Amino acid sequence: MFHAIVHLDHHHAQVLHFDDHQVHAANIEPHHRRAHGHEERSEHALFEAICQAVQDTPEVLVTGAHVVIHQFRHYIEAHRPKLAPRIADYRPAAPLSQGQMLAMARQFFVSHDRMAGIPTPT
Repeated sequence: MFHAIVHLDHHHAQVLHFDDHQVHAANIEPHHRRAHGHEERSEHALFEAICQAVQDTPEVLVTGAHVVIHQFRHYIEAHRPKLAPRIADYRPAAPLSQGQMLAMARQFFVSHDRMAGIPTPT
């Protein structure tokens, strides 16, 4: 699938891979639960799991609370720099339903692709 949207917080993420005809949803939680003093390791496990989920996706929109998307962006730049060019944008957003995520992503990618000179599918 050509596009994905990720909505994350400090505890889990929801990923929607989609195209014109189908949507695949995945919930991601870190393999390591937070223990006192181990919050950074838990977030890194979550961030790595998200990177794995979108590693083959050409364009990704990342949404969530401002602080956590900033931390995720820093993680990608430091640990997964090859993925960075495929992140189309980081947009702060309150918690969203799957329908809201999909609508936001479709609207974003129509504009994003148009600005990049990619024709809109009909």
